[in-house]
Amino acid sequence: MIVDQATYWIVVPLLGLGTYLIRFSFLGMLGNRPLPPMMTRALRYTAVAILPGLVAPAVLWPAVTGGATDAPRLAAALVTLAVGILTRSVIGAILAGGATLYTLLWWL
Repeated sequence: MIVDQATYWIVVPLLGLGTYLIRFSFLGMLGNRPLPPMMTRALRYTAVAILPGLVAPAVLWPAVTGGATDAPRLAAALVTLAVGILTRSVIGAILAGGATLYTLLWWL
């Protein structure tokens, strides 16, 4: 899809301004005031909530396979999850999942 230059130069600054205003509404308006304990506790789970949303499409509908779920990626995700739960080590889980993925891609 090709977008003409006028549309591009209108949309990009507006999106940038919108993103800035959304972030400023939370961060800029608060200033140096402490966050309520409930909000602080909720913000701790932001990364935990975002990462599965980023990884799930790559596991369930990978572009490499044309959108079809395949065994190596599913197995690597399960191994990563299991190692992460058992060891509580992010690096260990990532390494185990990567090793599983590349081993199964090579083997299958």
